[in-house]
Amino acid sequence: MNLMKHQIVDFLKQVLNEDIGRGDLARELIKGNTKAKVVAKSEGIIAGIEYIKYFSELADVKFDFNFEDGSEYKKGDIIFEVYGSAKDILSIERSMLNILQHASGIASNAFEFIKKIDGHLKILDTRKTRPLLRTFEKYAAKCGGVTNHRLGLDDCLMLKDTHLATFKSIADAVATAREHIPFTTKIEVECETERQAREAMAAGADIVMCDNMDFETIRRVVEFRDQTYPYVLLEASGNVTLDNIDEFIKTGVDAISSGAIIHQATFKDFSMKII
Repeated sequence: MNLMKHQIVDFLKQVLNEDIGRGDLARELIKGNTKAKVVAKSEGIIAGIEYIKYFSELADVKFDFNFEDGSEYKKGDIIFEVYGSAKDILSIERSMLNILQHASGIASNAFEFIKKIDGHLKILDTRKTRPLLRTFEKYAAKCGGVTNHRLGLDDCLMLKDTHLATFKSIADAVATAREHIPFTTKIEVECETERQAREAMAAGADIVMCDNMDFETIRRVVEFRDQTYPYVLLEASGNVTLDNIDEFIKTGVDAISSGAIIHQATFKDFSMKII
């Protein structure tokens, strides 16, 4: 995922505006310059540095980073030091920590999934993100090692059950879609049964999602794909957790998607101390 500087800066402006509001009431009490360190209170995978560094565009501060996004850290590690205007450092403190805690929580959770799959297939995130935090949360998931699924409705055409309900058949839906989308755009069809999966492949789907299928059904879909449409990609989704992901891996699909990577992640704990 390519993050654009102007997008990050605009995001940070909104973050600060939310926290500072009409003005930091403690700001006029603080004088001079200072230096602070941000310390990890647990272990995990760092994410959010790519955002935090641009606070230097909005405040009179500079950073010395000891970690890069995607790297492992341990309890007690100094993640970065920030120095400059004491007023500004204290005004951005909570915003910096929230970004670091939120993003690192997602990255750390994503890494747990990566360890589970052990390179056997791709693990994908989903669009189940918090409103207006899509890019931020998917970036954090990427830092943890997972592959991003589509970023939005303009990125690959997925025909879900709600879409298919408005067509006569899967074949009709795929054919209609081909007439309206760019030549290079892929079509993914969400299927709940083996029959639907077979129909989607025959209709020319590029990707077939095995949605909430039991493991035996997924294995039959994989076998049919291998024998008949070997170029079609298969994705398994639906209630994927760290506890059952091994069973999904055994089915032979190409990828597994899980909303839990993002929406079940919990904040990591960091603190800032003046030094």
